[in-house]
Amino acid sequence: MSVFTDKELEYLASQKLGRLATVNPKGQPQNAPVGFRYNAELDVIEIGGRFMSTSQKYRNISKNPLVAFVVDDVLPPWTVRAVEIRGTAETLPTGGKAIFGPNYAADEAIIRIKPTQIISWGLETAPYKNYNRKVS
Repeated sequence: MSVFTDKELEYLASQKLGRLATVNPKGQPQNAPVGFRYNAELDVIEIGGRFMSTSQKYRNISKNPLVAFVVDDVLPPWTVRAVEIRGTAETLPTGGKAIFGPNYAADEAIIRIKPTQIISWGLETAPYKNYNRKVS
């Protein structure tokens, strides 16, 4: 059984871009847009992309694994939908082609997020009311 609800999984599957927040060695936040996928087998979020292994976010996670990842959009006229995933990330040297396909010229490195808290808006509850829970 997944830590995500069916509606959260459906929403994540409909989106292509999210924002990953990490903390640099000086304690400063860094936020970056990233491509992602949900890995159902491991019940985690996986992030990959060009030059991943040399990116600041990858280096940040090597020093501090705490992250926040947000996927959101707005439906007309103004209905916010979002999933925020807080958790612990790990850097892995391989797996990028599995996310983006064999023809993508991506770095093979990926970031894998194990959720510890999930907050969603506009999916499980009335608009502007969040659904917030610890999951591990």
